[in-house]
Amino acid sequence: MKTITTRRSALRTIAGAGAATLAAPHVASAASHGTTWKIQTSWPGGAGLQIFKDWCATIQEKSGGELAFQPFGANDVVGDFQLYDAVKNGVLDAINPFTIYGQGIVPAATFLTSYPLGLRNPHEWDVFYYGLGGLEIARELFAEQNMMFVGPVHHGPNIIHSKVPIRSIDDFAGRKMRLPGGMVAEVFTEIGAETTVLPGSEIFPALEKGTIDVADYVGPAVNYALGFSQVTDYIVMGPPGFMSLYQPVDLMDITVGMDAWNALSPEMQQFVEMETHVYSDMHHAAIQKADQEAWEKFEADGTEVTRLSQDDVALMTEVAVPIWFDYANRDPNAARVFKIQLDYMQSGSLGYVDPALTDGLTLDL
Repeated sequence: MKTITTRRSALRTIAGAGAATLAAPHVASAASHGTTWKIQTSWPGGAGLQIFKDWCATIQEKSGGELAFQPFGANDVVGDFQLYDAVKNGVLDAINPFTIYGQGIVPAATFLTSYPLGLRNPHEWDVFYYGLGGLEIARELFAEQNMMFVGPVHHGPNIIHSKVPIRSIDDFAGRKMRLPGGMVAEVFTEIGAETTVLPGSEIFPALEKGTIDVADYVGPAVNYALGFSQVTDYIVMGPPGFMSLYQPVDLMDITVGMDAWNALSPEMQQFVEMETHVYSDMHHAAIQKADQEAWEKFEADGTEVTRLSQDDVALMTEVAVPIWFDYANRDPNAARVFKIQLDYMQSGSLGYVDPALTDGLTLDL
């Protein structure tokens, strides 16, 4: 995720009308008798920013004038990687970042969002957060940094574009592949890919020149706008129903500075919590709608979708498991969060991880 700041700039090419409104937030003035929060998202433009701004515009009326959101796009107030610091220090009242950005301040945030072959569907992350104690732990850890983690916001999966057909994980061997680094890159390195980290702005020219053969990036709508169908012929997916093996759920969140949070009444705090659920549902569905429209465009351009098999999923899970443990054991709270998810993945509900794969592996709890 190191290149997210750059890659988000590409989103300005999507939904031009949305991007054009960047400098004119819906909430132009403070609520007459209430509080106005400055809230910045990771979206710099396009559909993502418009969805965010449309939601922010509803808050003042819904709250009866007690609270209003003044929305800002990426980099409008602070840089994308400074979002958590900005809300922690009171520069912003609230933020809507990609949760992985928080790992510099809260190391356990590595496991508060999707990772290779982990929890694979949005509802499973909802179970983790709202049923298995994940939200309470996230709030505890963020509170130590003077922040209130209100809740997760669903986005969508990231996908892989390729100049050559990839129909099994064996086909990644020897391929020069752009990845975001970290756990994702380690998994693909283990199966033989020659991984490299590139900023988003460099992916298209690298594919065009043949410097790389394969590139991961965000979802179909964004990637189509970036012109990937012009320089690749294939999109590599998981088996039906499993779009992305390596980042199937790219989570965002709503986080608020603790001073701003504590200034609200208990009733308004509950209101913001419930609105975070509303925003998550709206945001996720609208992004998926844009993706559906993009698939038709890829097909018209002749792009072929290839799919990995369930056998590939099993093999990549075997590769991923020890890497999970390595990252979890880098921080006690990361291990604590991961243990909840591992138990869930090994339960009768999911069965993603054969217990034999974890034999001999321990967590430093």
